[in-house]
Amino acid sequence: MLDNANLIVTARRGDGELIGVARCFTDFSWSCYLSELAVSPRAQGLGIGKGLLDETRRQLGPTVSLILASVPEAVGFYERVGMARINEAFWYKRER
Repeated sequence: MLDNANLIVTARRGDGELIGVARCFTDFSWSCYLSELAVSPRAQGLGIGKGLLDETRRQLGPTVSLILASVPEAVGFYERVGMARINEAFWYKRER
């Protein structure tokens, strides 16, 4: 999963412990698909997820759209950080 991602943003504690990761696929020109946003349960609620999104957007620049598919439990988080829902999305569901 990590080998084929071309943009990975991490959050670490002062001692180097990994507490958050944003894993993306992008052309750095038009769009970026955020396939994974994960924050350690102990670090949730501290702004780590928003910080990962902000840094991802900073690295992409203002002309690249950031797109993701949310699990139902995280929809509220994405709405709170200002992401807009889209209806015009399509997918082929994984077979396994």
